[in-house]
Amino acid sequence: MPAGGLRQDGRLELKAAPGFEAKIRDPGELARWLPSLARPLVFTNGVFDLLHRGHATYLARARELGALLLVALNSDASARRLGKGAERPLNPLADRLALVAALEPVGAVTWFDEDTPERLIEACRPEVLVKGGDWPVERIAGGGSVIARGGRVLSIPFEHERSTTALVQRIRGTIQK
Repeated sequence: MPAGGLRQDGRLELKAAPGFEAKIRDPGELARWLPSLARPLVFTNGVFDLLHRGHATYLARARELGALLLVALNSDASARRLGKGAERPLNPLADRLALVAALEPVGAVTWFDEDTPERLIEACRPEVLVKGGDWPVERIAGGGSVIARGGRVLSIPFEHERSTTALVQRIRGTIQK
């Protein structure tokens, strides 16, 4: 039974946040929570705006590469600067953090405001850095520092051709199935 109790009227009274919210980590407190993360640490990043099967599969594959998967999300301002459209992200950062944290393969989730997560990657010092199959390894932000420390940088091939941008266009009726 969820934390809380049953009220007289049969409705559930909730007293605590869902457990997955403990996976959301403030980047400003990195020095406090980073040492508690299991190693080898796998790091990935992205907007993760409208989650789809491609995201779920990619994150599961990334998690298989180490002891814990840390996902860093672009802040809303950072996501807007990516040029995916003025209306993106559709979901605000707090919602995106909660949804990604709720996924089983994800051990921790944080965010960054810069255009790339390079500073965060250098601070976290992951043993494995991954991106999706559309990213050539040599273009993955932070890859140079990971390789210089003896880590691995990988591009995980797509298993399901899915795209949030295409999904948004489909919802709006601007592309065919």
